[in-house]
Amino acid sequence: MNAYINVKNFGPIEKAEIDLRPLTVFVGESNTGKTYLAALIYALYENFGGISQFPWADSTASYFDFVLRSPDHYPQDQWEALEQEMLAALDKLNTPERPFKFSDLPQRIQVTLAYGLTHQEDFPNELKRCFNLEDVSKLIRFTESQDKEMKVSLTVRDKEHKFWDFEVRASGSADPTIIGRINPDMVLLDAKRKTEFCPVPDVEHLLQTLRTDQWQEGYSYYLPAVRSGIMQSRDVLATALIKWSTRLGLDRFELSMFSGMVADFLQQIVNYKEHKGSSSNIRRVAEQLEAELLEGKIEVERPTPEASPEFLYRPDQAEEALRMSHSSAMVSELAPLVLFLRSIVKQGDLLIIEEPESHLHPGAQTKIAQTLARLIRAGVRVVITTHSNYLLQQISNLIREGELQKHGKPTSESADWLKAEEVGAWQFHKNEPVTELPFDLVEGIEPEDHLDIAEDLYNRSAGLQNRIEQMKGSDAVESE
Repeated sequence: MNAYINVKNFGPIEKAEIDLRPLTVFVGESNTGKTYLAALIYALYENFGGISQFPWADSTASYFDFVLRSPDHYPQDQWEALEQEMLAALDKLNTPERPFKFSDLPQRIQVTLAYGLTHQEDFPNELKRCFNLEDVSKLIRFTESQDKEMKVSLTVRDKEHKFWDFEVRASGSADPTIIGRINPDMVLLDAKRKTEFCPVPDVEHLLQTLRTDQWQEGYSYYLPAVRSGIMQSRDVLATALIKWSTRLGLDRFELSMFSGMVADFLQQIVNYKEHKGSSSNIRRVAEQLEAELLEGKIEVERPTPEASPEFLYRPDQAEEALRMSHSSAMVSELAPLVLFLRSIVKQGDLLIIEEPESHLHPGAQTKIAQTLARLIRAGVRVVITTHSNYLLQQISNLIREGELQKHGKPTSESADWLKAEEVGAWQFHKNEPVTELPFDLVEGIEPEDHLDIAEDLYNRSAGLQNRIEQMKGSDAVESE
């Protein structure tokens, strides 16, 4: 299952067509739209409760459950019609060697799900929340645009079939237009998979069939670029939020709002609880991050059970732990990632990280690339924005490592690797469409502007060296 996102005239982005890979990388100059597209992906995940082939499986099962347990809620003739619809669906499910399709669901629920896909307020409201805007039209491209229509579309498909699609168009101050379509031939359970459940004896067991892991939807989490500052000033922010919640001091201050991603991140931090929410593989990535990069532990303390948590950093073999405000920028930058991996992020979730290389030494940036590869191996999907050539070069090395894995010849240098097809890199440009950066075995993932800058620096360096040598020669002649 692949998710394809297409945008036009969205913020600073003229045009972009991308597909989400296990590791999706956005590179390019500042103010070209990398964060805009990352935030859009987050908004889509939040709106649909995760992006999967059939994201309404729970709604479908809940519908059957409600009808089953509420015969008195309907007039007798209507209840009989509903019962017949469900029995017909059950009969199709139990037909041997026949796939169970979306069109086999009761007509009533097909209509309900289609309505949910195109509800006119949900997604525009999520866009306004995530971008902290009063009007979606504010997102219409604001630089050198001749076309005043914005388009956002999402298509979910595999190599052969489209499962469903969703499109939003906005122009000026008019309400956005939303269209969506579910493919009636979308296979919910193929003939082979049905045999794992057949025969399904009654409608109630149909619920269990529809709630299989195949339709498990991952949550999305966003680590914004301001995460270091939030960690450094967590105490101040928590106090301010308490005052805000009790309406203390509001008559003297004008409230400004967080973007939805920052607000969600702050809520996760303020309400953070230590528990084994993640899988052992994901928690192991957090432990490796502490050991290899932080060289210490991130600790969580609560003065009282009701209090907001306090985050501390204890260097290896140190007797006392340090508050985040007394720790290095690297520690406060990576601490949220450790905390999320330890107790929040699960297999199948999407983790969006803005500039994971921030405040890190080049050597540490290469180790972050290894962290990303470990997350992919643990089943977490990742989207990053980055300016780091060190990070990209190490990702390229990990793809080369994956090529050796394919041939059964891994190197002894690293146990971390990526498949080329697992990584998608896109370069953002000013006033030009976003372009894909394909992996090259020799060059790796190398943005054009990085090469141009390196060449300019080299030429500048060589020119200055030549002038210095010429000056030294002239001075030597004059001294003679």
